[in-house]
Formats: sequence, structure tokens, C-alpha cells
Amino acid sequence: MLDAALIKECADPSLKPAIVEQFVQAVGSDDPLAITVKSGGRLILIPTPKTPEEAIEIVRENIAGSVVRVGLTQIPAGIGVKDASELKVDLVEPCANLRMGTAMFAKILRIVAKWYGNPTGEEVFPQLFDDAIHAWRTGKFEGESVFQAEDPGGAVVQRSKVEVENTDNAEDDGPSEMPEETPIKPDDAGIRIDLTRIGGQK
Repeated sequence: MLDAALIKECADPSLKPAIVEQFVQAVGSDDPLAITVKSGGRLILIPTPKTPEEAIEIVRENIAGSVVRVGLTQIPAGIGVKDASELKVDLVEPCANLRMGTAMFAKILRIVAKWYGNPTGEEVFPQLFDDAIHAWRTGKFEGESVFQAEDPGGAVVQRSKVEVENTDNAEDDGPSEMPEETPIKPDDAGIRIDLTRIGGQK
């Protein structure tokens, strides 16, 4: 669980605090010195660093030919870095890592939202969020490298899953404006497929 003060001070201001929490919960780590190294899709075992300096040394040693993710947000190390010596200790400093990670994730959210046609309805956001999380993990969205991509700019309508659940469970004393949905019966399905020919039956 991220400290609210840390989110307020360090996270990208374009993201709601609840979204920052969900993002770190989905892809991040509780340990600011956490390092994950993957090469060819395989996880490489590395020694656990005890200091920020040790952490950066491990990152520098593994950055060539591997995907190295670092810190609270597990941001990919080496984005826009031409030489491993350019990697700084602030990569594992909680506030700096949260600032960089949430700014990068906010950009990915905007890329995904643009692909969706920048929807303004809050009900679309959980799907956008899931796609953005997938893009963060894989580094790609619709064949494009999201970490190197241009930021399309603009704002994304955000609604956290917690808010969605709360509104779903909210009990209203007044009459509901939404018509009650009738349960769907299997016979009401719109598409019918003839399965009689399967298994050689005529």
C-alpha cells in the first residue's frame, strides 16, 4: 500500500491517487530497491541489493541485452539512455521512481485512450486501464513501442475500480432510473449455430 503523502508529493498529477495505487499494485513492488531482470522472456536471478548504489550497479551490469525493471513502479531502466553509466541512483529512490513511473504510465494511458478514440465515458476506463497495464508489462500496444512513442497529450477520464464497485453497490432510497434488466435466457441468444453436423451426424 502506497503512502498517500508519497502519492500526493511524487506521483504524476494527471493521475488520480486511486489510479496510482491500482497501477503500483498491478505492476510495481513494495521494495524501492526491487530489480527484475528478464532475458529472452526468462527471469534471471540476481543478488538482492541492500543499498541504492548496489541496485544501480546491478542494473548497469544487466542492462545490455536484458529487460531490467526497477523500483516501486518497476519502470524499465535505460529508456532514452545511450550508456549504462548515465543511469543514476534516483532510479531506485521512491519519490523519483514514482514520479518517472507514473508519468510514463500516464503517457501510455493517453496512447491507449487515443486508440480508443478518447472516450469520455467513465465506464470505459477499466478497459483502458487494463490495456495500459498490459502495454506497461509488454512494452507494446498495437505493435507500437509505448515507452519510446510520442505522447499524444490530452486528458483521460479516470474512474478507479473501487469507485466502480462502490457505485454498483450503492443502495438508493429513491426509485431507480435504470430499467431492471431481465435475465437472459439461453434460447434468446442472437446467434444460432447448427451443431448437428459435428461428429458425423447428418
